Amino acid sequence: MRREHQEAMALIRRGSVEIINEAELLKKLDAKASLRVKAGFDPTAPDLHLGHTVLIQKLKHFQELGHHVLFLIGDFTGMIGDPSGKSETRKKLTRQEVIQNAETYKRQIFKILHPEKTELVFNSTWMDRFHASDFVELCSRYTVARMMERDDFDMRFRNNRSIAIHEFLYPLIQGYDSVELRADVELGGTDQKFNLLVGRDLQREYGQEPQVILTVPILEGLDGVQKMSKSLGNYVGIEEPPGEMYGKLMSISDDLMWRYYELLSDKDLQEIKSMQEKVSQGELHPKYCKEELAQEITARFHDNESAERERENFHRVFAAQDVPRIMPEMVIHEHEKKKLADILVSSGFCPSRSEAKRLCRQNAVSLYPGEKLSDPEAGFETGEYTLKVGKKRFLKLSVK
Repeated sequence: MRREHQEAMALIRRGSVEIINEAELLKKLDAKASLRVKAGFDPTAPDLHLGHTVLIQKLKHFQELGHHVLFLIGDFTGMIGDPSGKSETRKKLTRQEVIQNAETYKRQIFKILHPEKTELVFNSTWMDRFHASDFVELCSRYTVARMMERDDFDMRFRNNRSIAIHEFLYPLIQGYDSVELRADVELGGTDQKFNLLVGRDLQREYGQEPQVILTVPILEGLDGVQKMSKSLGNYVGIEEPPGEMYGKLMSISDDLMWRYYELLSDKDLQEIKSMQEKVSQGELHPKYCKEELAQEITARFHDNESAERERENFHRVFAAQDVPRIMPEMVIHEHEKKKLADILVSSGFCPSRSEAKRLCRQNAVSLYPGEKLSDPEAGFETGEYTLKVGKKRFLKLSVK
């Protein structure tokens, strides 16, 4: 293997689970100075979280090696719904929902990727031109037997759970995207392996050299057990306020921290390994390493100044048991008669009144330094208040 390929492969392998296959990838690297590297995201929700960015980080690695990244927004496939890992048919999204979510993706991905090195594509561009005869032709390129080799389809069939015909179209269309884009490499999570392999098969069917596929792991959420998911509440959203982001990252376990370092950090692997060895030998405190990670990630999605400020605030809150010098502020008027639940929602601390009520019932809301606020319908008289929500968030409330 050529020396430059050795260095490239070291970066490509970082955090990867499987490459199918490396020999083909090396052959492509020899033949082309710039590979076409594809990854697709269905805009099924408006916000990206750190779990999504594992794949985007890997795209960035390919950009650093000089390759051309195709960031595919599946605005057509998003209306079908990816059946991967699902035990029942997934709810379809409307075209309007998909378009709205896609707009937020376009804004968020360039917090990581280089805009000038990224080609943003939408699979509706070619799929909206498909006629019924085109779908018949595409479907003729794959067999039901091969489709039923997929674990989730097989499981549902054995358990007598329904499989809608349109769900078979999802892997076919994802595979056809690779044909249309003439992808040399496609990236995806480990749960996407079947779909990625369909892309290889269809490229052969259409007379193209099959793409190399690279899978990346599914990132565990803050609990360190289940995958990061907004519905499970164990996520870090990439557009969350810097204080929220920093505080959440500081809450992860010491073991999970190293997993996040490998998959999310830009630090060199040797540097990370050295830090880990120093921690195990008692030469470095794991809290310092966690602060470094939280500051790096917060700076990536906000800025260095915000990340440094949150690190200082975190020290003030948890080391000095003091409130941060800088915190969100909210002004209301007494005649508005806003209740505590309304304030938590209006300030952005809770997404809904039901969530605000839940936090109050769990005694997670208090008047700093200690009075618990368990009644979500409580009001406030004229004055200045400092609300503490959970362990890390503060709100300066002025009632006039």
